[in-house]
Order: sequence, then C-alpha cells, then structure tokens
Amino acid sequence: MASLSMDCSPSFCVPGLWNPFIIFCSRSSRRRRRLHSLGLAAMPEKRPFERLPADVSPINYSLCLKPDLLDFTFEGKLEAAAQVRQATNQIVMNCADIDIITASYAPEGDEEIHATGFNYQNEDEKVTLSFPSTLQTGTGTLKIDFVGELNDKMKGFYRSKYTTPSGEVRYAAVTQFEATDARRAFPCWDEPAIKATFDISLVVPKDRVALSNMNVIDRKPYPDDENLVEVKFARTPVMSTYLVAFVVGEYDFVETRSKDGVCVRVYTPVGKAEQGKFALEVAAKTLPFYKDYFNVPYPLPKIDLIAIADFAAGAMENWGLVTYRETALLIDPKNSCSSSRQWVALVVGHELAHQWFGNLVTMEWWTHLWLNEGFASWIEYLCVDHCFPEYDIWTQFVSADYTRAQELDALDNSHPIEVSVGHPSEVDEIFDAISYSKGASVIRMLHDYIGDKDFKKGMNMYLTKFQQKNAATEDLWESLENASGKPIAAVMNTWTKQMGFPLIYVEAEQVEDDRLLRLSQKKFCASGSYVGEDCPQWMVPITISTSEDPNQAKLKILMDKPEMNVVLKNVKPDQWVKLNLGTVGFYRTQYSSAMLESLLPGIRDLSLPPVDRLGLQNDLFSLARAGIISTVEVLKVMEAFVNEPNYTVWSDLSCNLGILSTLLSHTDFYEEIQEFVKDVFSPIGERLGWDPKPGEGHLDALLRGLVLGKLGKAGHKATLEEARRRFKDHVEGKQILSADLRSPVYLTVLKHGDGTTLDIMLKLHKQADMQEEKNRIERVLGATLLPDLIQKVLTFALSEEVRPQDTVSVIGGVAGGSKHGRKAAWKFIKDNWEELYNRYQGGFLISRLIKLSVEGFAVDKMAGEVKAFFESHPAPSAERTIQQCCENILLNAAWLKRDAESIHQYLLQRKASPPTV
Repeated sequence: MASLSMDCSPSFCVPGLWNPFIIFCSRSSRRRRRLHSLGLAAMPEKRPFERLPADVSPINYSLCLKPDLLDFTFEGKLEAAAQVRQATNQIVMNCADIDIITASYAPEGDEEIHATGFNYQNEDEKVTLSFPSTLQTGTGTLKIDFVGELNDKMKGFYRSKYTTPSGEVRYAAVTQFEATDARRAFPCWDEPAIKATFDISLVVPKDRVALSNMNVIDRKPYPDDENLVEVKFARTPVMSTYLVAFVVGEYDFVETRSKDGVCVRVYTPVGKAEQGKFALEVAAKTLPFYKDYFNVPYPLPKIDLIAIADFAAGAMENWGLVTYRETALLIDPKNSCSSSRQWVALVVGHELAHQWFGNLVTMEWWTHLWLNEGFASWIEYLCVDHCFPEYDIWTQFVSADYTRAQELDALDNSHPIEVSVGHPSEVDEIFDAISYSKGASVIRMLHDYIGDKDFKKGMNMYLTKFQQKNAATEDLWESLENASGKPIAAVMNTWTKQMGFPLIYVEAEQVEDDRLLRLSQKKFCASGSYVGEDCPQWMVPITISTSEDPNQAKLKILMDKPEMNVVLKNVKPDQWVKLNLGTVGFYRTQYSSAMLESLLPGIRDLSLPPVDRLGLQNDLFSLARAGIISTVEVLKVMEAFVNEPNYTVWSDLSCNLGILSTLLSHTDFYEEIQEFVKDVFSPIGERLGWDPKPGEGHLDALLRGLVLGKLGKAGHKATLEEARRRFKDHVEGKQILSADLRSPVYLTVLKHGDGTTLDIMLKLHKQADMQEEKNRIERVLGATLLPDLIQKVLTFALSEEVRPQDTVSVIGGVAGGSKHGRKAAWKFIKDNWEELYNRYQGGFLISRLIKLSVEGFAVDKMAGEVKAFFESHPAPSAERTIQQCCENILLNAAWLKRDAESIHQYLLQRKASPPTV
C-alpha cells in the first residue's frame, strides 16, 4: 500500500542530538518529567487479542457477490473447500458488518450439517458457527449465504461516488481489504498466513465493467434478471485475503503487453483513457525490471491498474488488480505538473514491487508489515531511477523519506520498525513513516553494505524459497546472510528491534601524513541527550570520504561498539573529511568545530556532492532543534547555499525554513524570518525566472515551482506582482498557467488576496475536470489569512465539493497556513469530531488529520489540551500519533523559549548590516 504523499509536510517531529561535551541531562529529565505529568511517556496497554483457532482452515474460496449499486447492499454466496484439522463442533471466522442468512458444512462424501447458531463477537470482528454434531477431521465444503452493506467508509466492499461525462452522479462498488477488511465483504479467515485459492464471480449490471484479481473466463446472462450478467474469473494462486479485490463500475482503459508477454491495462474514468498512458508506460517498463532484478517471473497472466474516485490510501497492491487514487495514476499531458508525473512513477513502482514482495511471498503476521512496505518504499526508487535517470531520484529519497523518518524516530513516542501487533485496531497505527520511510532507509543502508550483486542473489533465494508461502523478517536476513557471508541478522536486529538511531560524534587529529578520527555513538533523542541506564547501541556501517575524491568512500567500517578510533592514511592537513558518503547510513553526524569549519566551504563551492550538502545542512538543523547548537549558527550556514543549483537540496532547505517559520509565527517577529527567506531564495529565483529555458528538464521545473512558491508566500514584491498578473491572465483565459506554475501562483495570490481571490479559486475548483487540479487548489486554500475566509475554507472542507479523503489536506492546509489558521482548524476538528471520526472510522486518515492539525503548536498547555480532548474522544488507531503530537508541542515550546531571542537579535543585526554574498 502506498502512503499518501511525497510532498514536504509541515513536519514538527523534532530530532535531538547528543554532545559528549555538553551535558543536557537536567533539561532532558525536566522534559521527561513533563511528558510523564501529561501521561505522554508511554503507550496505553494493548487490548487482549487471540488469532483464529487452527482447527479449521480454507483450501479454496468459491465466492459469488451481487452488489446493488442503487440500494448500496450486496448478496453473497460462499462455498469454501475447508480442512478440519481437529474435530470440533464450531468454526470461528472473521466477519464484520455482515449478516449470515444460512450456513452449513458437508464433509466430503457425507451429508450436509446445518449450523444451528451464529455467535457474532463484534469487538473482535469474529463469528462462531455452531453445529449440532462434531465435524470430524478431513475435508469438506462450508456454505454460507450472507448479505452486507456497500458502505461509504472507504474500507471493505464499499461504494465510490463519481460523475459521468453527462453530469450524472453514479456509484461504483470497489474494495480495500488491507489490513483487516476482507471480513466486511465475506466471512473468511482474514489473517495473512491463512492462504487459499479463490474462484470469484460477480453478478453485475451488463453495462458495467467487472474486474477481479484474475482474467475473465466466462460472462453470461444472469437467469433471474436480463439486465444483469454473471462474470467468472480464473482461479487465483494461493494468496492472502487482504489481497483479494473486485471492482464494478464504468471505466475506459488503455493496454499494452510487457516484453514478457503480460497483459497490462490502466483503467480510467470514462473519457479519460489518454490520462492512463503515462502509468501504462511505467508499468510496462517496471514488470520486466522486477522480473530481471528478482530473477522470478511475474506469476499472473495480467495486471490491471485502476483509478478509484474515493480512496483512502495512495494505492493498494491487490494481486493483479492494483487500485489507486486518481492522483496517483492519472496524468494529463497538458495539465499535470512534473511532481505529479514523478509521484505516479513512484507509486506504480511501489505497488508493482509488492506483486513479488508481499503478494508472492507474504508476511506471516502484521508485525512484519514493515518488511512489505519498507522494501517496496526502497525499491520504488530503484525502479524509477531505472526508468527516469534524469529525476536524480536517490537524492530526493533523502529529503522525502530518510530525513522524515529520522524526525519521527527521535521521539520518545516512536516505535521500533518491528512492532508486535495483536488486535486489528493496532495495525493502522503502523502505516507510518517508521514502517515505510525508516524501513526503506535501513534497507538502502543494508543494500549499500552488502553490495548490489549479493543483495540480488539473496533476494532471489528468499523469493524462491518462500513463494506462495509466508515469511518473517528473520527469513530475509538468513537469505541475505547466505548470499553475502556478512552478519546480516546481527547488524539488522539493532535497527529493526529497537527504536531510534545513533548520533555519531567525530573529532579528528592530524598525525604526520594520516588523519586519526575518534568516533563515538549514542542514541539520538529529540529532547536532548539520552537519559537512562543502558544506552542502546547499533552496528553502524560507516563510510568516510575526503576532499581528494568526494564521490568515493576512502574507508568503509562497521562500528560495532560505543567508541572506536580510525586511521585514514595519506590525508593532507588541508583536506576535509566527511562521514556518511551519500547520506546512506541511518544516523546523524556531529563534527568537532574544526572539522565542521573545514566542510562548510564545500557547500559554497559545491565540491561536496548534493546529497552530502543536503545531509550536512539537515544534521545541523536537527542539532539546533535539539538545543545542541544555536539556531543562529544554522541560519548562517543556510546563507552559504547562495550558489546552490540542486532542486532537492533547496527542497530540504525549504522544509526546514518552513518549520522555523511556523515556530516563529508564535512570536512578534515573524516578518523578519520572512525577510530572511526572501534573501536566501531571491538569487536562485532571479537565475531561474518564470519561464522554462531551452534544455531545461524535470528537476528545473520542480525547482522553479518550489522557489517561486517560497518567494510568493514570503511576500517577495516582484514575485507577488508577477503571480497576480499571470493569475489574472489565467482566469480570463488569455494565457493558461503551465501546470508546474499553478501551485506557486495559487498559493501566492491566496496568501496575499481577499475574499474575491478565494471565490475565484473555489470557482476554478468547481470547474476543474481533473482531480489533480482539484487537489492542487484544495492544498493551498488554507494560505488565506482573513479569519472569515479561513472559516469559509474549513466549511468547504466538509462539503460535497471535496472528496472524503481530501478533506484531510484542506483542514491540514489551514492549520499549516498561519497561526490563526492553526487555532481555527483545531477548533473545527473539535466541533466536528463526530462527523470526521465517523467518516474515517478510525483508519490512518484520522492519524494524518490529527498530525497535520496540531503539530504546529508551540505552547506547553496545548499539549495538555490535545491530550485531554482525545481522552474524552478516543481514537484507538491514532493513539501513538496523539502521543507524538503532544511530545512535539512540548519540544517546540522548549525550542522557542531557548532560541527565540537570539534568532530575533540575529535577524535585526542582519537587517542593519546585510551580508555580502
């Protein structure tokens, strides 16, 4: 399953660092006492849970479903070939929001035994079928007739609203079963390890498209109604219930065959087949890439990729029928921006990787979810780098995944990559940046440590050994260990079984012609230095480069102890030394003052590679957020990026300045930090200009949009005037804005506009035929500053005009737009909590909504207010997110108290005597 967004969110997960020369124990202890006093230091106890009994298990599901697209109900018939392993008079299955009409079991060659009772355990989403006599060991057929609802919760078997080209509102019937919602479509053994084959039939209106995991083998009139047809699909391979899928609706498609002969189709809304061609091209390139990489063929005869109007996640890897949000699949050649093309390429790469890693070989239990998601989140970049080398996608990985994971993982309320999962309500909590982005980051580090050749060899051993079976994390380590001869399990257990990551402190000494480095590691904490008896340790693969050859590792070591000394041979006194070449190792680095001084010129003259410039800046910013160095020191370093040409480096700088701006919105000198932003971004803005130049490519388009948006939001006069001029021409139809300029222009005119501007934007939203354009507008509406307009945007968020899954980004945009917006959004959530919670049924969209809405606060008492609200309005699937948000609010407050005055003084002094560049 793909996460929701690769945009830079206004994240306030504040990583901290440890400095062996500065002791912060008293501050950290105070912070932890405050966390304890708010009840934020530990997660609540987990609910009791038992997995399904193993006495009866399925061999094959023969399932026929008949959805009613007008009444929003469905009828179902299940005939499951089952094996009774231990004599019993009851069968326990998963079942939720389904009414069973009749049930019976017929032992092979014997008479049918009718169930005499159905005992629903609603809390545990189970049903117990009771039989009047004992079911003996052996095989037989379980028959169940049942009915259910096509719900509007974007999970299970649900309805998705769309508008036909003629303007009529209709509904499709679609599925989303991961993690535990197949049980809402049919009674089943809904656990990933209980695999079976599936024979699926759908009874549908004859003018609708019907799709499932496999190809259609029969389509015939339905005897009871001439307007219906029964569509039968081929038998699936052995698979888990969460990967089953079916879709009934109106769609066009484009198709091709991969060079391996697999039929690839992209299904789009009617009339929009053209918008499926980019994803089709990516999918057709991706399947052979994975086949070659894993040396295992794609096992199904076809793969369909389909755009679903109402969809909670980014996409879902159902075997052979991958479902997507429209914005994660559809690309309009004229109206889609460069970042959308990149996003679609990554999501297609992610979901198709799962066809092997997750579908062919499946995690044994949700504890190992990270293995599915972390691996797919890593290899999607490998795939996109293969398809689109011009994207420089691995540098973008560091900004989009690596640093985001480190922000979250520095918190006391983070969690290990591997989380023990029991009750289904706990699963949604781990669809987060730890499972996805930290998982991807440690696999990237592992791949670098092993080398590509042995990594591929190990992957093939793993997939071949466990195909059509289930596996645990340890099984992958064993295969990679056998392939590489390296201590993979010992190294990786330090990264997956304990939360957090290390800070490596390094100082250097010149000894004749050599450089002696002293390294030490300690846990990296958002609240300062680690306080505790036993500090966790990691086995850290470390690479060291020098200015002699900045792109090559001079030395690679495995740091397997708290401290070690390293000698670098033949390093001249004037050469710099840098740890973590390529920012691949999942750790932060703190240099001695002398080492840092020697590295900083490499930012200005660009002799440090882009990804290393990015990593150095990001580490320094994190040091400041933790109070180890002054934030002013980082602002000075940021000014050294005046010659920076790289999009991703600017993207990370922009994120960090955005975090600082949000923090300083709580002060009376917010305008001064905007002046700083303008000074930093003006030179690159002038070099780029507004219009593409000959020879520019993908990254130039991304950089132009980023820089103009930053300058426009900060109120840069020339940018604001040009944005207003171009917006007027766009609205009047004189000169339509290019897709890459729309977001920055919309943001700029809204931030500095009035009610008329907002009305025009809402009109553009209503007229937009493309979901990408609607989302583009929704994400920037919160930039408006006037209180009555903010209220209008919040009301709009819950209107029929906004798709349910997109309400979250509208409200989040308001919270991130201004200090007043943050307060208004939090009040709006409290006032409308029942409707919002009911809409998302406690899924991961609730966690995202809470995070986007409250993490920007920086006053201690707000942490208590947020905690108190959710104590009286429980959100079980978001408990960890709530803890993290409250912790972040306290960290923000501490940062503000610590550094606000020195930042203010620096900005005033800068204004009095501007730096020469």
